[in-house]
Amino acid sequence: MPAPDAFDVVVIGGGPGGYTAAIRAAQLGLRAALVEKEEKLGGICLNWGCIPTKALLKQAELYRLFQRAGEFGFTVGQVGFDWKKVVQRSRQVAERLHQGVEYLMKKNKVEVVRGRGRLAQGPKVEVRDSKGEVARTLAARHVVLATGSRPQTLPGVQLDGAQAITSREAMVLEQLPQSLAIIGAGAIGVEFAYFFNAFGTQVTLLEALPQILPREDEEVAGLLTKSLAKQGVQIAAGVQVCSVKAGAKGVEVQYRGKDGEVVLKAEKVLMAVGVVGNTEELGLETLGVKTVKGAVEVNDRQETNVKGICAIGDVAGPPQLAHVAAAEGVAAVDFIAGHQRAPLDRTSIPFCTYCQPQVASMGLSEAQAKKAGHQVKVGRFPFSASGKALAAGESEGLVKLVFDAKYGELLGASIIGAEATELIAELGLARHLEATYEELLHTMHAHPTLSEGVMEAAGEAFGLALNL
Repeated sequence: MPAPDAFDVVVIGGGPGGYTAAIRAAQLGLRAALVEKEEKLGGICLNWGCIPTKALLKQAELYRLFQRAGEFGFTVGQVGFDWKKVVQRSRQVAERLHQGVEYLMKKNKVEVVRGRGRLAQGPKVEVRDSKGEVARTLAARHVVLATGSRPQTLPGVQLDGAQAITSREAMVLEQLPQSLAIIGAGAIGVEFAYFFNAFGTQVTLLEALPQILPREDEEVAGLLTKSLAKQGVQIAAGVQVCSVKAGAKGVEVQYRGKDGEVVLKAEKVLMAVGVVGNTEELGLETLGVKTVKGAVEVNDRQETNVKGICAIGDVAGPPQLAHVAAAEGVAAVDFIAGHQRAPLDRTSIPFCTYCQPQVASMGLSEAQAKKAGHQVKVGRFPFSASGKALAAGESEGLVKLVFDAKYGELLGASIIGAEATELIAELGLARHLEATYEELLHTMHAHPTLSEGVMEAAGEAFGLALNL
């Protein structure tokens, strides 16, 4: 076996957190290697999550818009679709971005090592081939664990990839199912509910907690519930799934709610009950790396309890979001390089759901702010009062801002409606900079834009809205 290669930073996992960390290391003049067991870089997000699903959701949005052509003065014939081409386009988008990541590795002179990375004393990273044999050993001053996560299921429910599926199978189904039960109404469940319903599938969305999108503001979740129901999605929240049985003619989902037990029959069932970090076969026990509730334990510098070992992204626990993983990757490497910087501002993390209407939030919800002891002022601006929203035919939704009543500081924001996932960025910056309602109100917003709703909601909280 050749002598171990020496690197300043070895990253295990080529998803958005891992490849971002490797690029940052290279930018700072550190010799970096990226170990990836899959054929394609980009991880679940790029290949089987964030990116291809957003392509699918955009196609669903366009299909719905074509069906509304009459509202805009257009006369069209019957609008149809080619399901295989719908799926194919999303795969093409993912492939293009995968190639982009490969280019970034070459541009930044990051060495990509194919195989499964495993920690060893040193610290070192053993790279094993498909047969499980050590093909290469990398000596590392620092190791960054970025192995991501995988979908989990309910106890006793076996995922066969055919009738009981995860999001990965859902986005490449050869045929559009006539009916679909979705268990779990977080962002993934809600997005697939919107997508399949838009193309004509009979969708039932089941959620154990009292509302869909459980981490979102109760008012906003309620508005989304009404909107999806109007679109044709059947929703049952506050229910407990008792069993899932697959048969020759589909699946039966038995669940219990306030009205007793119900047996739901569907062609397929999609499990969207969350993800679990990929901590297995990493050699954590070899070096004594601590885990908590299935995630690698880290401090606010992304360091584990073992010197020289960091962890970022889904494997380090919630919130398991691609943009969090990327930000953690940059932070971890900055700290490795000795840069003076603050830890991540976790109070301003944006949460986004890309159904239509979109939902986005950051900071504290109204209920969370009150629970934290704040006296609050809440401002709302409905898109039905927005000139741009009306002109665009997107008058559904609102901007909701939560402020501290005493000092006027922005505590949190929730948006439901067109382009909510884009609008939330302004509010994340405002929260990060500890902005008050006055700074939002006195920031000139272009007219007509949807972003004016932010300014108006800030004013409405303190009785200063001009267009309500």
